[in-house]
Amino acid sequence: MTKTNSIFKPQPNPVSKPLRVGLISLGCAKNLVDAEIMLGSLLKGGVEITNDAASADAVIVNTCSFIDSAQEESVDSILESIELRDANQRGQAVIVSGCLSQRFREELPKLMPEVDAFMGIDQVAQVGNIVSQAVSNRAGKIADEKTKGKNSKTKISARLNELEKSRDLSEHEKSESIRGSEKFGKTKTVVTKHDSRSAIHEPLFDVTARPVFIPDFETPRFRLTPKHFAYLKIAEGCNHPCSFCIIPRMRGSHRSRTQKDIVAEARALIADGVKEINLISQDSTYYGLDLRPNHSRAISSPEKFSAAAKSLAADATTICSLLHELNSLKGDFWIRLLYTHPAHWTDELIHTIAECKKVARYVDIPLQHIHENMLERMRRETSQQYIVDLIKKIRAGIPGIALRTTFIVGFPGETEASFQTLLDFVRETKFERLGVFTYSQEDGTLAGKMAGQIPDKMKQKRRELVMAAQHKIAKQVSESFVGHEIKALVEGEANAKQLQSANVSSWEHGLIRETDKHTAQMKGNYFVARGEADAPDIDGRIYIRGKLPVGEFARVKIVGHTDYDLIAEPL
Repeated sequence: MTKTNSIFKPQPNPVSKPLRVGLISLGCAKNLVDAEIMLGSLLKGGVEITNDAASADAVIVNTCSFIDSAQEESVDSILESIELRDANQRGQAVIVSGCLSQRFREELPKLMPEVDAFMGIDQVAQVGNIVSQAVSNRAGKIADEKTKGKNSKTKISARLNELEKSRDLSEHEKSESIRGSEKFGKTKTVVTKHDSRSAIHEPLFDVTARPVFIPDFETPRFRLTPKHFAYLKIAEGCNHPCSFCIIPRMRGSHRSRTQKDIVAEARALIADGVKEINLISQDSTYYGLDLRPNHSRAISSPEKFSAAAKSLAADATTICSLLHELNSLKGDFWIRLLYTHPAHWTDELIHTIAECKKVARYVDIPLQHIHENMLERMRRETSQQYIVDLIKKIRAGIPGIALRTTFIVGFPGETEASFQTLLDFVRETKFERLGVFTYSQEDGTLAGKMAGQIPDKMKQKRRELVMAAQHKIAKQVSESFVGHEIKALVEGEANAKQLQSANVSSWEHGLIRETDKHTAQMKGNYFVARGEADAPDIDGRIYIRGKLPVGEFARVKIVGHTDYDLIAEPL
């Protein structure tokens, strides 16, 4: 747990008991940080946090709405929470937060009247007030709900899909220069809370149309990750116009935290025992560019971004200046750079990573495709040759770097020839880490309305072909480590289930590892660790024969490997 830094101290009430709140968080690491902020704010306000939903006065479901499967999981979790509430504790308030509330802010209260409050991304630090109001209003809703029918999951999901299909894109969303539109990022409106007596039983609703919130060091936070690693959000929102993505509409335009504020949080995390700081945002390579005077958002292409970066003052804030200052902090720790956009890499960033010894030799750089036509249809702002050249420069400039990427197969208009180009590229480039999405047709995106949609069966087949090619590469990568000594971060003692299976899936990164028959041979006392080439939860692991201190670094020798994981002995 990180220390909260606010001077506010809740005043205990000697009469009433503190509220008890449970929380379910879905989706990515960025969403997890939002959940941690909500928990920190609740604890600061004197609320008790519980894992026992049946005993909670309120349950918060922090939702994801990035793709259809994530949206369905969110709807499932909301309805399950409502069912448990109705069966066990009718007075419990159910609160929905996160991306689903942002994406369908106007319609959700009508589709889910059983929910007691909806809150958006801008409201995570004010969650205490929302919870208190929702619990207070809950008693008045119970009698009213007895006479009302409830919508099924099927009806809710169908209606959400209809909403996006019928929604017209605004002119600034259609624009090719979506980042530079004057209107983009300036559409803030807040839906007012119901205050009329006739609407007293309607859900409390507090969602900003286009979010502007960004946490700072003073924002309370209760970490949900193990003590030895943490996610540090350096920016929020995104300016890119990718045709398949709805994140800018849900999360708003890119907004960076100040470097001083980020360094203060990193220093506190290190003092608290953190050995790995994972820098996250929607586009970490864009960090700081929005802090320059009179900045323009229309710089997302490599040429415009490079020109803007070169024109900055010598003391300007960039991802490079941030990495240099974090690297100078005292202590033995890793800095891991996640979610970089290929269009925003510079020679300076390559040199910075090479110079900063505490920055892990690992880069997450989602490419999504390599065929020229697909890159154009995806609006990725990078060409095939640019990507090929960039990878060569990164590998030449940062010896020992592990490159992680993700690709989308089955995108509208993807022909057999364009898919084959991608498959050949994967085989030739030999990425150390790779995940694959099948394209999800998202209503409300430009790609969702494109002609040439690919059948699901063909999408899945193409995904299997790419993963089969990567499977061979992964075994070669694992084999290359055998006999070498590396630095590893020990996570804990391996249980029998971990040793028998290496199955990790994530909607954000695609399937990473598959069940590995070789792990069945791994018997005895093992500890689980990660190397520089392995990010938390999504990449491979190191299984170490012997006992090592958990949450600390150790030098180990790699003595064997499975398809995706390594086997080691301590030195």
